[in-house]
Amino acid sequence: MKKGIFITVRTDSSRLPNKALAPILGRPEIEMIMLRARQVKEAEVVVCTTERPVDNGIAALAEKNGIKYFRGSLEDKLLRWKGAAEKFNLDYFVTFDGDDLFCDPELIRLGIEQMEKYGCDFIKAPKGLICGSFTYAIKTSALKKVCEIKDTGDTEMMWVYFEDTGLFKVRELEVEDRVFYSDEIRMTLDYPEDLEFFTRIFEHFNCVNNDTPLREIVIWLNKHPEIIKINSFRQQDFLANQKRKTKLVLKNSAKRVFKRF
Repeated sequence: MKKGIFITVRTDSSRLPNKALAPILGRPEIEMIMLRARQVKEAEVVVCTTERPVDNGIAALAEKNGIKYFRGSLEDKLLRWKGAAEKFNLDYFVTFDGDDLFCDPELIRLGIEQMEKYGCDFIKAPKGLICGSFTYAIKTSALKKVCEIKDTGDTEMMWVYFEDTGLFKVRELEVEDRVFYSDEIRMTLDYPEDLEFFTRIFEHFNCVNNDTPLREIVIWLNKHPEIIKINSFRQQDFLANQKRKTKLVLKNSAKRVFKRF
């Protein structure tokens, strides 16, 4: 089976403008993401950005780093992924959000292994896993089905189509090592405090290629709670914003199927 890693990114952002291009140790943030994703040799890395001219720079950075890219819809993230999966003939993919700087190659490999082991449609992070350490693994055939039944172009919060319709085989990622669990550590880039948090970590480890394992970072953070506190208070705002924007919008034909579950 052919698998991919989709780096989902666009240049503009409301809470932290141009965060994808924010400099970290002399590199744009999104280039640090690309370097980390490339550590997973088991899958094809694809940058999924938009068709807008403002995102030309992201495509150029992908080319510079020898990474394939796909340009598609701005708001419809699912449609963008579908186009990328079809273009590169992928059976399934693991998502790597363009603001999760320490999304962990070890956990991505677990996602790949468990997709093949269980033959599921959708794998999500278990409760308590560090925010930003892993997102989702998705089978392309399930994604195509979702694109058939959804009735909106706004799919930023897309997990409900896999989790809440009862149409797909969903599992949580099985992660035994408790080092990857914390309700306090926040590893996603949305606010100025997040950028300060990441910058402090990168400077401490001098990880110019973003190859420091997440477990090493977490062990250090647990010894330095003052670093965790830089942005941990933002997590409630982040979760509230996600909840506000999450919606399930189905076509009438799909609603009839959904009612059976």
